Amino acid sequence: MIDVTKLHAGDIVYLDEVIYTARDAAHLRIAGLLENNADLPVNFKDSFIYYAGPTPTKPDGIVGSIGPTTSSRMDKFVSMMPKLGVKGMIGKGPRSESVKKACQEYKMVYLIVTGGAGALLSKRVVSCEEVAFNDLGCESIKKLEVKNFPAIVAYDTYGNDIFER
Repeated sequence: MIDVTKLHAGDIVYLDEVIYTARDAAHLRIAGLLENNADLPVNFKDSFIYYAGPTPTKPDGIVGSIGPTTSSRMDKFVSMMPKLGVKGMIGKGPRSESVKKACQEYKMVYLIVTGGAGALLSKRVVSCEEVAFNDLGCESIKKLEVKNFPAIVAYDTYGNDIFER
């Protein structure tokens, strides 16, 4: 497991752990559950949320192409990340100042992966299980076990930002 407080903007990391996919629709549902003090379908503590919705899995595969979606669409949900206990988020592109500040305040990181490399990233997924909101299709929450999943630290826990280099 990665200690995110030891990471710095610009570091390349290779994740060997469980991460969860969640996009817009899943974030909206999670926010509603938190607002109503309802039980969450997943324990996100000490995990990463990956802004991705995999394509359908081929018959001989574990998961379909699993490239990142534009992360800035999830900025409005960053305030719930500390409540979920996540250690970070994974996506693509720059985010708002509030995300950078939240990463610093709550000791989280924002990692980026290369857009357009979804087929390559899917080869780093060892297992995939749909764990919540099955009715959302590709936007359901999936539990992925990844090995050697490459990412770059974009925002670290110290307020550094790779996009400002």
